[in-house]
Amino acid sequence: MSSTKCIMGTRKKARAFVRVRPTDDFAHEMIRYGDDNRTINIHLRKDTQRGMVANQQTDWSFKLDGILHNASQDVVYETVAKDVVSQALSGYNGTIICYGQMGAGKTYTMTGATDTYKHRGILPRALQQVFRTIRERPTQAITVRVSYLEIYNDSLFDLLSTLPYVGPSVTPMTIVENPQGVFIKGLSVHLTSQEEDAYSLLFEGESNRITASHTMNKNSSRSHSIFTIYVEAQSRTLSEAKHITSKINLVDLASSDTWGKSGSEGRVLKEATYINKSLSFLEQAIIALGDQKRDHIPFRQCKLTHALKDSLVGNCTMVLVTSIYGEAAWLEETLSSLRFASRMKLVTTEPAINEKYDAERVVKDLENKLALLKHELATRNRLANRPLVNYEPLDEIRIAEISSQVRRYLERTLDEIDILSLRQIREVFNQFRVVLSSSARKEGVSDPVSGKDSKDGGVADMLLQDREISTMKTLLSDSPKEELHPARPSTPPSKHEAFEDFKKERGREIIHILKENKCVFNERSRMASETTRRINAIKREIDVTKEALNFQKSLREKQGEYEIIDEEEFQLILKLKDLKKQYRAEYQDLCNLKAEIQHCQHMVDQCRCRLLKGTPFRRRGWPPEVPEGTAQAHCLCSRTALELLFGRGRGWAGLQIQDLQAGDRDGRGWDPGAGSDRG
Repeated sequence: MSSTKCIMGTRKKARAFVRVRPTDDFAHEMIRYGDDNRTINIHLRKDTQRGMVANQQTDWSFKLDGILHNASQDVVYETVAKDVVSQALSGYNGTIICYGQMGAGKTYTMTGATDTYKHRGILPRALQQVFRTIRERPTQAITVRVSYLEIYNDSLFDLLSTLPYVGPSVTPMTIVENPQGVFIKGLSVHLTSQEEDAYSLLFEGESNRITASHTMNKNSSRSHSIFTIYVEAQSRTLSEAKHITSKINLVDLASSDTWGKSGSEGRVLKEATYINKSLSFLEQAIIALGDQKRDHIPFRQCKLTHALKDSLVGNCTMVLVTSIYGEAAWLEETLSSLRFASRMKLVTTEPAINEKYDAERVVKDLENKLALLKHELATRNRLANRPLVNYEPLDEIRIAEISSQVRRYLERTLDEIDILSLRQIREVFNQFRVVLSSSARKEGVSDPVSGKDSKDGGVADMLLQDREISTMKTLLSDSPKEELHPARPSTPPSKHEAFEDFKKERGREIIHILKENKCVFNERSRMASETTRRINAIKREIDVTKEALNFQKSLREKQGEYEIIDEEEFQLILKLKDLKKQYRAEYQDLCNLKAEIQHCQHMVDQCRCRLLKGTPFRRRGWPPEVPEGTAQAHCLCSRTALELLFGRGRGWAGLQIQDLQAGDRDGRGWDPGAGSDRG
């Protein structure tokens, strides 16, 4: 699994060059070049045979990026394509389009001639530059793939489908758009590890292109072709998870056919009709791109414009080479080609580096860095004689311990909280927020954490609770106190009488606190029971929604739709997401209630033990001495206190909350059993 992102660059205009086919009959009086070698001026003589037209334009001037007159193939490649290929090897997409009039040398410019090595065109030279760069970069692993597409009569064909290991496609080829761009579904892409293999694929595709002969060209291309070079480069070091991807589109457009001059008929005439139609749509798209006020660009009018959508408007460096004739007989076609080139210069693109990240390698790299940082922190702590700090995420036991420390700190039974790590600090603040939210929810006021207004009742109740706790601590202090009651008679009272006297006098406050904690415990147990019932109800609804979603998915897969979901399945997905959100919120409330229940139980048990220690019959050796804090002391104090407070054999089942178990957040519910007080 990988993720792709583009480092956006600055917008830049497309570049347009003109290449003039050499001829002995060059129209010097009609075609003139500027001194900057970028301006070409056209003068069209008036045709007296057709009559004079008032205000008829006879002069035009076109300013382009360069004029290639009598230029060799080497000069053409250095001027037009070398920078585009170099930028592609650094992560930028590039497109080179050869356009022009019939027989002016478009295919020669793009592919070249096969008879002489120095006459090879842009395409084989681009392959040579790519593989030369690969040899010059031993620290990078660069992968090259190629594809060859033909658009004939507005239909898509794979020029490399004749290879024995490819075979014909069962389904027709289609143009598909996704967030990454436009790609051709069904087009074969071939891995090439050597320069010779790339040349073999190029020659295989060229031999499959459709050509025809007419009066202007013996081997006229009757289709548009797009040869694409896909480049993927990444560092050979294991720690580098980033790699760049790019592609170079080399487009050879068929020329518009002038029927009166070419003499086309039959099948060639039909082909010319499709060629002229697609080129007309291409020019319409370019005119729309040059108009900043246009909102809609007609890319889907034909296969050619749709396939070139990324090249014309997306993340790409765009270069156009327009081939023209320099003879007077073809001056109208030359003028039309120059108009197309000047319109192309108005198109702006935004080239950007295409960076791709391997998610598995990123995770592995981060894990290694995390382990190294933990080891370095542990070493520094040992050298500084600091206590051992656990840098792992806090588990439920540790979170419950921090929650208990925070509550004891708020109750003033703990002077300070020992801080050992940043995770602990964050969890301490989180528990403060939980306590504040619980207090606001208990009093029925707005949540103070959310920033809304709250009433003063919650603060007053918290202060009252602090005073009660302080009173309890004073009463439970082990320091000697003066006897406020008259002396007892020499004959000791019975156990029941002594305990009743103690409850009415010295133990009155402890009994009050014990009963209040019992009430709080009952309320929290009731809330926990209701929460568990809501959680189980949500869980059942989640199961039903999952079954419906799985049924919709299986039905869609049976129908052959693997990627497109309908409205009903989309609504089920949204519903499942909302249910899971409710499930997690209820689970968090249940955890908070559980912590409060445990705290109340602890306070009740502590009151019991203190209550029994302060009874008068303690002096007579009952109950027996047992170490405080042990299980025997806890059980003895609990049983004795309950018998004295509520009668023998009655018990307090509500204090046992072991039936309330914390289940799995993602799959299991809880049993809302007898968790509330029944006594």
